Amino acid sequence: MYRLIRPLLFRMSPETAHHLVLRGLSLAPRFAALAAPKFTAPQALKQQLWNLSFPHPIGLAAGLDKDGIAVNGLLRCGFSFIEVGTVTPKPQPGNPSPRLFRLVEDEALVNRMGFNNQGADALGRNLLRRKLPGVIGVNIGKNKTTPNAQAVDDYVQLVDRLYRVADYMTVNVSSPNTPGLRDLQSEDWLIPLLQAVKEARDKQYQAHLDKVVPHWVPILVKLAPDLPDTTLRSLARRMIDIGIDGLIATNTTIGRDGLLSPLQRETGGLSGRPLRKRSTEVVSLLYQETAGRIPIIGSGGVFSAEDAYEKIRAGASLVQVYTGFIYKGPRLVKELVDGLDQLLKADGFRCIVDAVGADHR
Repeated sequence: MYRLIRPLLFRMSPETAHHLVLRGLSLAPRFAALAAPKFTAPQALKQQLWNLSFPHPIGLAAGLDKDGIAVNGLLRCGFSFIEVGTVTPKPQPGNPSPRLFRLVEDEALVNRMGFNNQGADALGRNLLRRKLPGVIGVNIGKNKTTPNAQAVDDYVQLVDRLYRVADYMTVNVSSPNTPGLRDLQSEDWLIPLLQAVKEARDKQYQAHLDKVVPHWVPILVKLAPDLPDTTLRSLARRMIDIGIDGLIATNTTIGRDGLLSPLQRETGGLSGRPLRKRSTEVVSLLYQETAGRIPIIGSGGVFSAEDAYEKIRAGASLVQVYTGFIYKGPRLVKELVDGLDQLLKADGFRCIVDAVGADHR
């Protein structure tokens, strides 16, 4: 079905099409079944990470469903996990339109959305309506009007307000679309911020100990592909030292090398096929620097099972898609899952865990 409706969607502005699909999935989650073939993930692809169960490694990256309005419909597409957001404490409109562009010749997107979202309270209410099983991550960021010197307050506030609805939380300091946000990736800013976020998480965990199954929320950090390798290595070591639970490699890039589309000149973060190689390089670098001690989620340019498997062999335990999902539709999830199972068997691996980081052994 998606092959039939994609030409219609691609005649619309990208943001109009985006809102139309999300609204449809929100109002009629079962509609996803018309475009997403049903499948059962092979047992070999199952993993337990952070005390969470992942039937297969394919998830949806943050940015598609910022307010968590369509999680039931998106879970029906077959994802084993969905990351919502980026959410900020207060609602904000984001940057002026147009702010989302399809680079069809490059199978890429450029966005400068600017953390447009309805705020933490709205996201919390929406996630309480979740009806289907699946891991939900919450990607958190600061409001545009919050100066970096007070950014820690925004992130801590989000942990406090959204802890009960999140299975994991991702600290986003790497979007290129909020002025000054990427400055928070410097060690002097990032490490104290992450320590404060972890302290807030630990307090929330203690407050939930009276539950039959205590709710513990791992903290992940999403990094930019544009950081120098030396900086990435140093940050990885420091984050291991302070006990960060996982990493996401990577966010969008401000690079524009090798693009064909005339829309390449639009400012914002680039995602899609052109990001594949660099994001995999960052996965590999982080895996080596951390010696595989914490899980890594690979994100960037995944359009095929081979793309996903490349990231897994480089060191990713899980893989997120976004732009590939826009271009190929819900059938992509089943294609990736089926293809990964075949690739594992071809290489003689009994399970997905055996393949993680295989290129380094």
